[in-house]
Amino acid sequence: MTPLKINVLLLGSTGFLGSTFLKLIGQDSDLKDRLHITVLCRNSAKRFTELQKFYSDLEVVECNLEDDAVIQDHAAKTDIVINAASSDHVESIKSTLRGLEKNSAANPNKPPMYLQVSGLGITSDNSHGEYVNIDDLPGYVDIDFSLDQVPQENTHLPQDKLIVEAGTRTKNPVRTAIVFPGWIYGVGEAIQQTTLPVRIWVDMFLRAGYAGTWGEGHSIMGNAHVKDVASALATVLKAMLDGKADEGAKGFYFAISRQRMVSNREIASKIGDILFEHGLAKKGGSRPYPPEIVEPLGFYGWSLLGANQMAHAHHLSRFGWKPTETKKVLLMESLREEVLMYLRQLGKIPA
Repeated sequence: MTPLKINVLLLGSTGFLGSTFLKLIGQDSDLKDRLHITVLCRNSAKRFTELQKFYSDLEVVECNLEDDAVIQDHAAKTDIVINAASSDHVESIKSTLRGLEKNSAANPNKPPMYLQVSGLGITSDNSHGEYVNIDDLPGYVDIDFSLDQVPQENTHLPQDKLIVEAGTRTKNPVRTAIVFPGWIYGVGEAIQQTTLPVRIWVDMFLRAGYAGTWGEGHSIMGNAHVKDVASALATVLKAMLDGKADEGAKGFYFAISRQRMVSNREIASKIGDILFEHGLAKKGGSRPYPPEIVEPLGFYGWSLLGANQMAHAHHLSRFGWKPTETKKVLLMESLREEVLMYLRQLGKIPA
């Protein structure tokens, strides 16, 4: 008799990480035989054919992140939710948690699972782009880590705290785990082919006419190739399904490599040179942006674009995760191809 498949609800399936993850588990003989996946996304009729190329046992439901009723309804009847969509969209996270709470109440001996993708922004030191000696950075470790250890004004924290609360309560609990990537890079081989930071930075640099930084741009961040971050998600997923994962108050997983952390100034300067080379910037390199550019983004901009974000991924290593793709192609080796691909998508350079 064929065992019943585990029902997975996936948000963010068409994004850079989400679509890479879907493709990865579609190639994993263990996972693809165990999982039936329901995807919530926009333009579902169009997306179905695209997504099914990567994972055959899949259904698609029309939904956006504001569709509270749809998200709740599907979270209330699934075994696990994997959220690789916006980590800062608090309303969709609340909708997911409300649905999972109903799910848990209806299945008291089988609490549902929730695997969330957050971000290393929780570790921001708010240094305003100034140089800080690496020995003076906190260097958070995800084993015995607590959200109380980081500055409480940092991005992602309000949403992550809601998830941990659901994972630690005794009434209608949810089995929770959170994965924290840093700078995710690489050329995507699924639906979205370029990482969000490259798209944001290139768009910003094109509007300004030159590449710039928040402050002097000395800020650094841990990084990993998109295939390795997708592998990290799959690693935690397998551990949760097998009942071996650390969850709730201990369910934190930093998904970054040990490769050199590249400063924002290095990245911005490289992009600036590429734009200048193609006649899309007034000058090459980068320079600090003036207040009229940085101030509209306020604290959020400084926290993400003008701060150090450093941590150590010990937790995933315990489950055998290794950032193998990162070792093959480093961030700065990949950056040029990523920028050129996005410029082609924008129609700024010939295809």
